[in-house]
Amino acid sequence: QVRLVESGGGLVQAGGSLRLSCAASGSIFTIPTMSWYRQAPGNQRELVAAMPSGGTTTYADSVKGRFTISRDNAKMEVYLQMNSLKPEDTAVYYCNARVVVNTPPRRLGDYWGQGTQVTVSS
Repeated sequence: QVRLVESGGGLVQAGGSLRLSCAASGSIFTIPTMSWYRQAPGNQRELVAAMPSGGTTTYADSVKGRFTISRDNAKMEVYLQMNSLKPEDTAVYYCNARVVVNTPPRRLGDYWGQGTQVTVSS
């Protein structure tokens, strides 16, 4: 019913930048929150940034001042601009969306993309 597709990952040197994109599609009524998570090998998945449709944006302390989340509600897309990248930012980055589906009953569900690898070399 709902699909999230990420793009924009890759290999970059420390200090460089990358921009991740995530497009939602399917039977969607509304998307209250879109977020980015990441998971490094051996670590738990952690929240990087979250952006409600109307509310305060949240960032992990480790990325504040370097990463910026934004969204285009009309396109149902969310972006993550990552600047001043560090080797410790290396991880698989996942798009997450809390979605109210457009088929009755309109339930709120949690959906994930397939993940995109970000590798930062020192």
